[in-house]
Amino acid sequence: MAKKGWTIPKVRRELYRSGRVLGDVQAGRTHTMGKRIARRAMGRPAGRLLGRLFR
Repeated sequence: MAKKGWTIPKVRRELYRSGRVLGDVQAGRTHTMGKRIARRAMGRPAGRLLGRLFR
């Protein structure tokens, strides 16, 4: 039987997601969206590499 309602992981996921969206809005207002996209694109492979190193 699946859990209904809000669990702590769901709340945490939504808070991080909303923070990311707010950061996108702020970057759009300050015209730094290109930097943000580039950093996010480089952060994913770097995070994966570090994750593989420290398993």
